[in-house]
Amino acid sequence: FFLCGVLSLPRCVCVRVFCCCCLQAGKTPIEDLFTSLRDGRRLLELLEIILGQKLQSKERGTSRVHALNNVNRALQVLQKNNVELVNIGGADIVDGNHKLTLGLIWSIIIHWQAVEISSDQTNSEKILLGWVRQSTRDYRPVNVVNFTTSWSDGLAFNALIHSYRKYRPDLFNWKTVANQMTVTERLDNAFNVAQDHLNIARLLDPEDVETAHPDKKSILMYVTSLF
Repeated sequence: FFLCGVLSLPRCVCVRVFCCCCLQAGKTPIEDLFTSLRDGRRLLELLEIILGQKLQSKERGTSRVHALNNVNRALQVLQKNNVELVNIGGADIVDGNHKLTLGLIWSIIIHWQAVEISSDQTNSEKILLGWVRQSTRDYRPVNVVNFTTSWSDGLAFNALIHSYRKYRPDLFNWKTVANQMTVTERLDNAFNVAQDHLNIARLLDPEDVETAHPDKKSILMYVTSLF
C-alpha cells in the first residue's frame, strides 16, 4: 500500500480497511481507494453509513465539475460535524492526491472513534487506558501504561480479549498464549480471534506492532474498536 508523508504504513492500512469495511457494509465495495473516492460519490456514501442518514442526492455526471460538487458537499458535511480538515480541498481529492486523501479519511476515523468514547481526546485516552488496565489487571505480566510499547509483545491484546466479560475467554488458553507462543504468534492469535469471533476488522498485523516504536494512533483505533 502507498506510503505517504503524513501517515505511517499501519495507518495507511487502517484507512483502507476502514473504507472497505464501511462501504462493503453498504453494498458498495471499492477496488482502489484513491480512484474510488475521486468523483465524491463513494465519499458521500461513506458519510451516509457513518452518520446513519441520507445526504443530498449525489451528482451522477462524470465531469470534473460534478466530482468537485460531490467532494465539496462531503467536505461541508465534515465541517458541520466538526471534523478537523487541515489544508484539504475538493480539488485534492478529485485529483487523487494520495497524501491528502489518506489524511482526510484518517481524520474521519479519528474523529468518530474518539466521539464514541468522549468528546475530549485527551480524556478519551485516559478513559480507554483505565478500562484496559482494569480489564487486564489479573493477567501477569501485562502492565499497560501507554498505547505504544505496552502492546508490542502481544500479551495485552490477548489479555483484553480473554478477560472482558462481553468477549469469549473460552476461545483460547491464556497460559498457552503467554508461555508457549512467540510474539508474532500472540499478535496473530489476538487479531485472528477478534476478526473471526468478535467481528472486529483486522486493522493491524504483527509487524505493525512488533517494533520498537508502534504507531500510537493505529493502536488507539484498534483498542477503541474493542471498547
